[in-house]
Amino acid sequence: MSGWTNWAGTASADPRRVHTPRSVAELAEVVAGAAKAGRRVRARGSGHSFTPIAVADSDALDLTHWTGIESVDIDANLVTVRSGTPLHRLNAELDALGLAMTNLGDIDAQTIAGAVSTGTHGTGARFGGLSTQIERLELVLADGSTVTCSAEVRPDLFQAARVGLGALGVISHVTLRCEPSFVVSAQERPEPLEQVLEGFDESAAQNDHFEFYWFPYGKNALVKRNNREPAGTTRRPLSRAKQFFEYEIMENVAFGALCRLGRAVPRLVQPLGRFASAVLSAREYSDLSHRVFVTHRGVRFVESEYAIPRETLPHVFRELRALVPRLENPVAFPVEVRVAAADDIWLSTAHGRDSAYLAIHQFVGMPYREYFASFAAIVAEVGGRPHWGKMHDLDAAALAKLYPRFDDFRRVRAEVDPAGVFTNPYVDRVLGPVTTG
Repeated sequence: MSGWTNWAGTASADPRRVHTPRSVAELAEVVAGAAKAGRRVRARGSGHSFTPIAVADSDALDLTHWTGIESVDIDANLVTVRSGTPLHRLNAELDALGLAMTNLGDIDAQTIAGAVSTGTHGTGARFGGLSTQIERLELVLADGSTVTCSAEVRPDLFQAARVGLGALGVISHVTLRCEPSFVVSAQERPEPLEQVLEGFDESAAQNDHFEFYWFPYGKNALVKRNNREPAGTTRRPLSRAKQFFEYEIMENVAFGALCRLGRAVPRLVQPLGRFASAVLSAREYSDLSHRVFVTHRGVRFVESEYAIPRETLPHVFRELRALVPRLENPVAFPVEVRVAAADDIWLSTAHGRDSAYLAIHQFVGMPYREYFASFAAIVAEVGGRPHWGKMHDLDAAALAKLYPRFDDFRRVRAEVDPAGVFTNPYVDRVLGPVTTG
């Protein structure tokens, strides 16, 4: 059975063929064969993008048998990993080696190739997204050839492929520059939203990894301040019982119940939101980095996220707060705010500017289109760039104005995939058709 649906239920596909390669040779054979027959190929990862970026109507690549760390250079902290490896498995294997990724997002279900291809990021004013940790990439191109690219070897392809949307080739290997395992101290507590906004710049500067969640209709935000500890620091993790209660019972079971109640009786969403904001609890602990960065998400939702110039956050957040009470349908899910350092990756949402990220969500099955469209209009005023794996309506013409190297990306795409073997309707929408002239 080849039917496929993503995690959020916002995209589905019924490809004619599903391939499960177990080697680079098999992967290259699939790509070359499809290209010769005039078919299209997409790798579908773990389905954690909210957009149809992974949809394959012709040939789908399932990389669940192409996983694990392939080689390690301990002296240089370089790790080469197969592209289908889920982040949770990669984190465990790195931990066994005494290594860790420098920064992570807040879920670990994505494959490493899917995460970097869509611009996945964590938070931290001095830290970039996951793609900034890439030292080298190996790709299978449309003609079935295998190429390696880095800052020194085929640098244009490297700059494009680090956030490549799967439009340049199929990533077979990712070489990451890691670092020795480290402990992160976590401080999570509710604070008055006004206080959080007033001290936002200071908090982002003074903490390694800072973020907050705002529950619409509530007065409080849940603030997370995560800071790296010196080597040799003893961990002080939450007990298993407290961890289970705080994260599984409260953040998944109880919160999911509130969302389902609000979906069934929409007039209760606002008081439930105020209640959720009022009962937020504080906790402090320290643990290995990936155990602090990552949170289990058991309650399903839809999401839209934009990167904006960091200095515009106060204005944008004011507009968002003013929007929510005017919506026809209430909002049951919190807003997440994070930060990231500028980078030079061509299609990175943080390209050329220190960024703040605003992610808005709605519980599955509840109306969201007015909310998402109105939010998009707000961030458009400040040049907001949508996350490639989260819901938005922008096309190539609009996106070209937001990325200084957009035409360079399209040039490289035309060079390595002139026939559009790796495209699909979403890729065509956001990049435009392949042009070779």
